[in-house]
This record gives sequence, structure tokens and C-alpha cells, in this order.
Amino acid sequence: MSARVAVVVGNPRPASRTLAAAHYVARQLTGREPELTVDLATLGPALLDWDDPGVAALVAEIGAADLVVVASPTYKGTYTGLLKLFLDRFATGTGLRGIAVPLLVGAAPQHHLAAELTLRPVLTEIGATVAGRGLFVIDRRYDDPAAYAEWLAATTPVVAALLRSRPASH
Repeated sequence: MSARVAVVVGNPRPASRTLAAAHYVARQLTGREPELTVDLATLGPALLDWDDPGVAALVAEIGAADLVVVASPTYKGTYTGLLKLFLDRFATGTGLRGIAVPLLVGAAPQHHLAAELTLRPVLTEIGATVAGRGLFVIDRRYDDPAAYAEWLAATTPVVAALLRSRPASH
């Protein structure tokens, strides 16, 4: 059975460059489109309703995915509050059971460590295995394959090995 791949994007604008970047990373890591994409901007007020069954179902699906690219624009040196709202729904230690890739897109190169320092810790706190280092891409280069090449060369073999080692029940 092939790995279930998902993308979660915390950009307040739907169909953003961040979404395009996350899909690119997922395709490059796996050779195919993700089965599930959660563009949080499209959820509206449901994201604030902790009893919303649609959001709860998305949390369950993302939590069970084998590989999740979690992406956000960089706001004030970290990921968005929109993404934080969604990630807060995952149980500590067991909420995200697969492999996660933290991806931040930002305008300024001085934020290049933001994915490592802000997003990676919360992904590991909710149970994910983070493959390699977090990825930061300058927003004006989101559609330039060269912006991802070095990171992909280092991380793709790690992701492939981790996916091969996952139990067949996924």
C-alpha cells in the first residue's frame, strides 16, 4: 500500500503561493500529488468551533497520514495564528502520527531558521517524526525549483527511508 500524503497550509489567503510551494514539495518527495490538501483559509469560522465535525474529520485524516507537508507564510518570524489554531487540535504525542515536513515561506532571508525554531517543535510535540531540517523558501522564489534543490537532495532519501519503515497498516 502506498503512503498517504497530505498538505496543510496556514496562509490566510486561499490558493496562495504557500499552497503551491507545499504541493511542489509533496510532489518532489513522493512523485505524486497529495491525497488530501487542507487550505485552512477556506475553513472560515469552522476553525474556531471546537465542535465542528468537518474540522474534526480533517484533524483525524491529517493525523493518520504517512507524510504531511505543513506550510505557512512567515509572520513576525514564525508561522501564522491560523496554522496554530489548527495544530492546537492535535493531541500531544499522538495527534500527528506520520512524518512531517515543516515549510515556511517568507520575504526575508533572516528568517531562514524559523521553520526549525518555531514549526518543527510543535510538530514533534504533537507526535510527528520530522524528516531532515525544516525548509524555508524566499517567497519570490516559491516557483523556482532551484530554491528547493539542495533541501530536496538532502531530505528526499530520509523521507523515502522513513516511509519504507512505516508499518503496513497505514
